[in-house]
Amino acid sequence: MKNGFGIRQDGSLGRISKKRETLEPYDAFIKPLAVGLYTPDVYYAIYNSTDDLIVGHECVGEVVEVGEKVQDFKPGDRVVVPTITPDWRTTQAQDIGWAQHSGGLLDGWKLSITDDGALADIMRVTDADMNLAILPEEVSLTQGVMLADMATTGFHVVELADVKFGDSVAVIGIGGVGQQAIAAAKLSGAGQIIGVDGRDFLNKTGKEYGMTDFVNINDGPAVDQVLALTNQRGVDKVVISGGPVSVLSDAFAMVKIGGSIGSINHFGGADTIPLKISDFDEGLSHKKLIAGLTQGGRVRMERLINLVKYNRFDPGKIVTHKYKGFDNIEKAIEEVKEKQDDIIRAVIYFD
Repeated sequence: MKNGFGIRQDGSLGRISKKRETLEPYDAFIKPLAVGLYTPDVYYAIYNSTDDLIVGHECVGEVVEVGEKVQDFKPGDRVVVPTITPDWRTTQAQDIGWAQHSGGLLDGWKLSITDDGALADIMRVTDADMNLAILPEEVSLTQGVMLADMATTGFHVVELADVKFGDSVAVIGIGGVGQQAIAAAKLSGAGQIIGVDGRDFLNKTGKEYGMTDFVNINDGPAVDQVLALTNQRGVDKVVISGGPVSVLSDAFAMVKIGGSIGSINHFGGADTIPLKISDFDEGLSHKKLIAGLTQGGRVRMERLINLVKYNRFDPGKIVTHKYKGFDNIEKAIEEVKEKQDDIIRAVIYFD
């Protein structure tokens, strides 16, 4: 048996006890050591099961047991468990080149959606050799757990926008992912980096990661403020890390002719994209939008780990609230819900 916290069949959020999964030859059982926390609405939004489902999709942990065909990991190893754990052994992964969709749209995102997640005393990770990454002693649990989702997603959206050295970049939504996108844009050589959000408390951390200007959407239209900061030229690239579906129109309006927009934002629930023809320049301005889910897998995690190990950036700065012990899980979840005005990210640690 295993014990955890998640969404019960009756729709309530709470403690769950259920039978442990079978350990297949390529799998590993992991004891979570640190797990990122989200508000309850996030868990319900991604829930896709008819059974009790343990949630939690950002994790570092300790290997407890491995399947007979796992070669590179052993009990006792400290590892990062990426949010995205694709099926790497499919022909579709080779065909489309995006393993996160190897079994269909978003299929690589299993934890907290179709598979039990990390808020448990033990969790299963499929295809361990392809999905886990060793967390070296130089990298803390706090840093490691933020690599699992926040950093990889923030870096991916900068990749999608194709940020080059010297570019001016607007980052729409500078919460956890947006903060990491700022760091990624700086590491990619961006010059001016403009953060766009409505929460002033995010300004300080954004500046620490490399943000040069902050646009508060409560002070007037974001597009007008961004254009004013670029002498009406517009930015070279736009990164969408958060916000409602209307930010797509803003992104097209603030990016220059021939510019690129990258988006990792989940626009679930929206039926249409409210895009003004004037913002889209009548469809003739060579502006492009690429949107997608971040990659998973071991190699990507190892690359991000190296950035932290060699002091290129510190993803742990976005962790503003810390909790300890499974007994405090309900209190922690409630506080995360109540304190959205001063939380960037929260993490719970287990012994």
